Amino acid sequence: MSYKVLLADDEKIIVEGIASVVDWEALDTELVATARNGIDAYEKMVELEPDIVISDIKMPGMDGLSLVSKAHKEYPAIKFILLSGYSEFEYARTAMQYDVKNYLLKPCNQAKITAALNDIVHELNEKKAQETFISELREKYENAQPYTKAHLLTEFLTSKSYLDNDLSFYQQLFQFEINRQQIRLILFKLEGYFSYEHLFAIKNIGAEILDSVLVTTHIGEYALFLIKDDYDAEKLQQKIIRIREIIAQYFKRDTTVAISEGDYFRNARKLYREAMECLEHRFYLGEGSIITRKDILPVNPAVPNDFMVDEQQMVLKIKSGLIQDVCAEITNIFAKMADLRLGIDLTKTYCIQLYMAIVHTVDTEHMQDYLMGTSALLGMETVQQMQEYIETTAQKITNEYYHRFKSKRSSVISRVIEVLIENLGNPDLSLKMVANEILYMNPDYLGKLFKQETGQRFSTYLTKLRIEKAVEQIAKMDDVTVGTLAEIVGFGDNPQYFSQVFKKYTGCTPSEYRKREV
Repeated sequence: MSYKVLLADDEKIIVEGIASVVDWEALDTELVATARNGIDAYEKMVELEPDIVISDIKMPGMDGLSLVSKAHKEYPAIKFILLSGYSEFEYARTAMQYDVKNYLLKPCNQAKITAALNDIVHELNEKKAQETFISELREKYENAQPYTKAHLLTEFLTSKSYLDNDLSFYQQLFQFEINRQQIRLILFKLEGYFSYEHLFAIKNIGAEILDSVLVTTHIGEYALFLIKDDYDAEKLQQKIIRIREIIAQYFKRDTTVAISEGDYFRNARKLYREAMECLEHRFYLGEGSIITRKDILPVNPAVPNDFMVDEQQMVLKIKSGLIQDVCAEITNIFAKMADLRLGIDLTKTYCIQLYMAIVHTVDTEHMQDYLMGTSALLGMETVQQMQEYIETTAQKITNEYYHRFKSKRSSVISRVIEVLIENLGNPDLSLKMVANEILYMNPDYLGKLFKQETGQRFSTYLTKLRIEKAVEQIAKMDDVTVGTLAEIVGFGDNPQYFSQVFKKYTGCTPSEYRKREV
């Protein structure tokens, strides 16, 4: 783009002469207008905003020096070439205070005008190149700012110490009052496989939804946000839930989030450690949790006296093919471990112990395949993963026992169980009655056969069936009385004894059980 030139002189012949003799295009210039006097020149200056003005010193209305003075205040970028007679030359030098460097004595020829224009064009080109360089440099700096901030924040959070002048540097870099503005740290962990593209996406999604992000970076496998602590807890939770929903929508992955408390920047390292500690409790709380300090319970380094894994009971239930009982027992064990917060290493030790007890129920030929699961367990990151793995293994083995047990069960025992189910409400139902009156067998032999094939005594099995039936009736009949319930399941007119047995098996009375289920 060529530079615009305005020519001002009250002598028409000079204006026409200069306009015609100068090769404007060759000089990378364009004569955009001429003016008869200083006032006319100023009006066209305002209208056209020329880059260069060639002006006579003496003109009616407003002389050239006044024009320079006025333009210097309002359009300081305009460059002037002043034309003057010999007697006015010294006077014209006062224009130097307005950065006018080019003066031509009248009459002036083409060569002098061309040289003066060349000088100014060269100066304007240099200025433009300098401005372009500075602009590009500033743009690069602005583009690099997020990366610089992210790098320095990572360095600050992970270094061991800092000096007071470090804080003032970070205050200038992050542009907030370190001693006035409270901050909060948020860590996002994408579950499963991740790449740095995922972390980049999380940072962009979070930056759009969290209004007051000061800096965002990634540290290892975590996306980190340093935000102003301007949200109430509920609003912040809602925004984080929204971020997790978007991540799940696009990446089909769950995200675990840790939120620190609010504090001043000088305590950012403490907040970072707090957020990392929250993420460690993902082992207990499971993947996809939003974890804050209030969710963290102190780790219990000792095992309580009343905590134990009843391996014998677990093995018995597996070999009996009782899948539901096995799953319930595993759930109960893991619930206790999660509540006690025994520590990651200790929890894994108990998980391995439980797993080994389960796989030792398998015959030697197939046990080796299951034993390889111990290394898989040790590598798992959450209690939830370990529970699912152990429960899946236990279900598979229990199911094998169930089908083996079912195929071997004699028709006699099958018939016994049918009789029990059909006559459950009969208070006189007993092993002796079934053996003598229905199957015509020796009660002792039938009892041993029943125990051998079911793993339970006849009376225990019968009581268990009755309690299970009672539980079903409570769920079906909202207003059933304990007395009625006792009669339905074969306890006759002895509701007190029924309540005692019910409590022994379920841990509560029928009335308490009903209230708990409501």
